[in-house]
Amino acid sequence: MVSHGAPGDTFWDLVRTGAEDAAAAHNIELRYSSDPQAPNQANLVQSAIDAGVDGIAVTLPNAEALGPAAKKAADEGINVVGLNAGMVEYANYGISSFFGQDESVAGQAAGERLGGDGAKHVLCVIHEQGNSSQEARCAGAKQGARDAGADTEVETIYVNGMDLTSVQSTLQAKLDQDDSIDWVLGLQAPVSLVAVEAASAAGSQARIATFDTNAELVDAIADGSIAWAIDQQPYLQGYLAVDALWLAKRNGGVIGGGQPVFTGPSFVSKDNVELIADAAKAGLR
Repeated sequence: MVSHGAPGDTFWDLVRTGAEDAAAAHNIELRYSSDPQAPNQANLVQSAIDAGVDGIAVTLPNAEALGPAAKKAADEGINVVGLNAGMVEYANYGISSFFGQDESVAGQAAGERLGGDGAKHVLCVIHEQGNSSQEARCAGAKQGARDAGADTEVETIYVNGMDLTSVQSTLQAKLDQDDSIDWVLGLQAPVSLVAVEAASAAGSQARIATFDTNAELVDAIADGSIAWAIDQQPYLQGYLAVDALWLAKRNGGVIGGGQPVFTGPSFVSKDNVELIADAAKAGLR
């Protein structure tokens, strides 16, 4: 499995746990590697090809950079499945199945909810510049708010998600500068948790919502510091990706019938957070 996960990003811990559980269930040797830089991730795919693996699960945050490496693997007879990022492009590169969520649809759902919550000025925080999935989320949020008939402005800001101290200072400065911002929409749990601190330090009344969860974020939803989250079930993405590779090796099976297999989106709020709290604490949601 080759992902674009950055070191310390708990989202990818969940993906990896799912993959490891599937590998253990089927007695598979799993090699996991990741790099947030697309050229380096492509090199990791090439290394997997050179190692003669039976299958590759790969994310495509930048399909133009990573797709050719995935296609090379497929052309050499290695079964390749996609997960998390690259839903629109995966089939162009010989990838047999995809497990994740439609990021545009998820963004639209977020925008509709923000509009329904009365949001007037939303700051959408992209933490990986050049990541097409994150761009789709913010664009979808704009579209969703429009579709809901809400008078909601969605503004995009770029931060370096690998430096949370910098993220906090950037968001704090933005909230200090513009008191019309009444919602911050983060695209990952660590950034959104930092946004809570930034809003507090800036004396801002902005509410925080997010994509993706971890155990700490589930607690933040329960105590009200995060209003809600969109969950795409990263554990399930990792599990299904490895499961699909095992099935392909076992009996030539293909999951999805040529269509993506959706693991999200769904909303987690105070109304239902208790349903996943135990699983989140166990590192499974």
